[in-house]
Amino acid sequence: MSSPESSPLVDVADLPYITADMPGIGGEIKAEPDHFVVEEIPLYEASGEGPHVYVRLTRAGWTTRDIERQLRRMFDLREVDVGCAGRKDKHARTTQTFSLNLPAADESIVARQIQETLPVEVEWVRRHRNKIRAGHLLGNRFRIVVLDPEPAALARTDSIAATLRASGLPNFYGPQRFGTYGDNAERGREILLTGRGPTKRWLRRLLLRAYQSALFNTWLAARIERGWFQRLLTGDVAKKLDTGGLFEVADAQVEQARFERDEITYTGPIYGSRMWWAAGRPGELEREVLEQAAVGEDILRRAHLSGSRRPARLLLDDLQIAAHPDGLLFTFSLPKGSYATTVLREFMKRGR
Repeated sequence: MSSPESSPLVDVADLPYITADMPGIGGEIKAEPDHFVVEEIPLYEASGEGPHVYVRLTRAGWTTRDIERQLRRMFDLREVDVGCAGRKDKHARTTQTFSLNLPAADESIVARQIQETLPVEVEWVRRHRNKIRAGHLLGNRFRIVVLDPEPAALARTDSIAATLRASGLPNFYGPQRFGTYGDNAERGREILLTGRGPTKRWLRRLLLRAYQSALFNTWLAARIERGWFQRLLTGDVAKKLDTGGLFEVADAQVEQARFERDEITYTGPIYGSRMWWAAGRPGELEREVLEQAAVGEDILRRAHLSGSRRPARLLLDDLQIAAHPDGLLFTFSLPKGSYATTVLREFMKRGR
């Protein structure tokens, strides 16, 4: 076992670009909340009946956890009684839905109390049978202004957008995943290797997941460097994009046409003790990344990290770019778990 100091993780700032040979547009994002607008796309509609009150609201300047905490206090609820589909950026104008376990409450009173107490806009309130749990969403829609880009930036976006539409882009985890100081992954690794770290369960879980995310980024960067980004390999664990089903690629030449039609994509490792490993050369790369990290499967098992698979490519079906009084306006949607900053980094290439 190596020491916690010897970690081979690739830093977010050093991740490769698919459009590396194209000049970026510079600029900045999140200058103000209205420049970064996120709207959650729900997995299902509220039925209108049941013990849980669904509250669709828009907020800015608050973390998702802040809102959850305020809702618990307001209605004297336990942590388990409040649900949401995912964490959203504090520095954005975000519309998302929360569920409150309030079987006997009047929905109109709930809406009015939230509207009058919190700095949010309540869009609607409806009942449903079940709590909203993490992952109960299809994805998110984004409207993002890039402030003060380079001169002639709009023309520069044409070639970048064309490449990304044709090839997709790496589904990297964005910097938000790794905390304000960018050290959440290393803190998670220290928990794995030493057992030391915060005692709060939610915080330990967050740090461990950040480490899993950093390992995925490191694996995907290695795959890109080997020239394997735009091709399937025999042994890949692929995902059907219409149904979500996973399967092992028995013959890459047979499946490549489906890959090029964006019907399937290969997936990458969210390392854990019960993860579905790829076979062949893809599997060798997955094991190489974990071996270099000196984190064995026994360590993942003791930390109760079961693992999963994550699609490795993002497809931009509805990307639009237009002039804006403050710069450029980008609108697009992404599946759940993907990061708008991962899209924008290909265009902005800040620091290059």
